[in-house]
Amino acid sequence: MIIDFSKYSSVRIGGKFEVEVLEEFCEFDGFLIGGANNLLISPKPKKLGILGKSFDYIKILEQNEKGMFLEIGSSVKSFKIYQFSKENNLKGFEFLKSIPGTLGGILKMNAGLKDEDISKNLISIQTYNKEILKQEIPFAYRLNPIKDVMFSAKFFLEYGFDLAKVAIFDSARKNQPKGASFGSVFKNPKNDHAGRLIQAVGLKGFGKNDAMFSNIHANFLINKKNASFEDALFLIELAKKRVFEEFGINLEEEVVII
Repeated sequence: MIIDFSKYSSVRIGGKFEVEVLEEFCEFDGFLIGGANNLLISPKPKKLGILGKSFDYIKILEQNEKGMFLEIGSSVKSFKIYQFSKENNLKGFEFLKSIPGTLGGILKMNAGLKDEDISKNLISIQTYNKEILKQEIPFAYRLNPIKDVMFSAKFFLEYGFDLAKVAIFDSARKNQPKGASFGSVFKNPKNDHAGRLIQAVGLKGFGKNDAMFSNIHANFLINKKNASFEDALFLIELAKKRVFEEFGINLEEEVVII
């Protein structure tokens, strides 16, 4: 299928490219785009793929007095998972209301909010030919080292959906900029915040053509209208250069550039 990334990706940057739809377990040597919520697509990207509707499911494997064992396909959207957990009084996925994307992308980034992340309630991840247990995966902050396509995952969630947590996550998101963006451009360095560092080197509100670091939160790169790949990449590289020169800190991208 042909996808226009200027309309599909969250930052609204990119051209029209052929994307292979995967409807069954298979080997794939390209890059899965998921919901394209943290992607910067170059003018010549590598081979692209996306999981099809056959991986859009939530299955109850087992339930007991404590909670539920679930299997979730990797093309399920985060809000659908959140809604399922709310309807079934399950705790642990409250943060997914505030994180866009599909399960596959969320697993790949080990995405989360506050002290919650997707690996917390994980049991295993299913790739083409192997079920990988959580304890075999060296997860880190915003990092999952699995390179193969992740088709589905199993979780155990206890009962006790927490509305108070939802309110906390909603409040945290209220301070974030609206409009076309990646979300966070950079991972937060240990004991610091990327937004603070970018602001400290004078780049909060700084732009190139229609791309700019937000005036509200400097770690958000905003596409005001027609920003290009080159505009966004220029700002990303400039921020890394200035922060390293000023603080000796290497900012690491949370956005994936392909």
